Amino acid sequence: MPRPILATVHAEALRHNLDRARRAAQDARVWAVVKANAYGHGIERVFESFRAADGFALLDLAEAERVRALGWRGPILLLEGVFEPRDLELCSRLGLWHTVHCDAQIDMLAAHKTQVPHRVFLKMNSGMNRLGFPPARFAAAWTRLNALPQVDEISLMTHFSDADGPRGIAQQIEVFERATQDLPGERSLANSAAVLRHAGQTRADWVRPGILLYGSAPDFPAHDAAHWQLQPAMTLATRLIATQELAVGDTVGYGSNFVADRPLRIGIAAVGYGDGYPRHCNTGTPVLVDGVRTRLVGRVSMDMVAVDLTPLPSAGIDSEVVLWGRSSKGAELSIDEVAASAGTIGYELLCAVAPRVPFALDEGRAQ
Repeated sequence: MPRPILATVHAEALRHNLDRARRAAQDARVWAVVKANAYGHGIERVFESFRAADGFALLDLAEAERVRALGWRGPILLLEGVFEPRDLELCSRLGLWHTVHCDAQIDMLAAHKTQVPHRVFLKMNSGMNRLGFPPARFAAAWTRLNALPQVDEISLMTHFSDADGPRGIAQQIEVFERATQDLPGERSLANSAAVLRHAGQTRADWVRPGILLYGSAPDFPAHDAAHWQLQPAMTLATRLIATQELAVGDTVGYGSNFVADRPLRIGIAAVGYGDGYPRHCNTGTPVLVDGVRTRLVGRVSMDMVAVDLTPLPSAGIDSEVVLWGRSSKGAELSIDEVAASAGTIGYELLCAVAPRVPFALDEGRAQ
């Protein structure tokens, strides 16, 4: 019998979340962002649910090849563009659109021999200070690109650093609009947080939702997934494989950092940091056992965790344990809440599920 841990991807939740993004985006076309193997969900598992998107956005050529192999004939955007000249050969062959964020990428295009001009997204650094041309040099970069026979249409894009927080996006929008006011081309501005929080400020031709498609709130803890009407697209679940009875003063796990202050019954669940469950989850991290909310006790080890069974006197070996997502009983546990207990964000947990964890695709309707 295989170890009883399973990550389940919920197809209907993915479809629901994509529809939520489209409704928030109003008239804009929607990129389904599937970088990092669809945020850990698997490109092949999410593809059918995201067919209603207007395009797929990702990072590397291998992922673009996988999307084309699945039968997608629409736009695919490389969000970081190409990394070396030969990447442009594959862009030509697969019909990929790609970001241009530096002079070196323009140089590569200028030297590229192609029969079909490329569609590019010229990126501005409007304050994120990662990728992109500064506003003062943006028009010159556009002019240089526009003069190349290797380039067809030029779209304009930027990325928000504070769409999920109190600083907001007004300053970056002002910078972007001032620097692009005389330039033609479609615009792409909004990430997940901007799509949900700032829809009225980000009217553009394309939006780029990522994490919201997978049911995680981009501005947690200010708002949770339920507030944004998002559904969890992944459930990580396992089973209890043992129980223990603790007396007052008994300890649990490595380092003995949990000490029972009363008689306590605990369950041992088959999951640990070897599965991608964060080691930094401490006593008190929420879990669902048979659909009932309880807590972690003691340290996370490589293959096991301990959970408090006080609210579940009938729980025992083989009881369902949901680390995040949806219980078979219908209860839900937000990945954002679990991530907060580990001092991180839901993005990291989704992307960090270990290769040894088996996946399944649930094609049924969301609850």
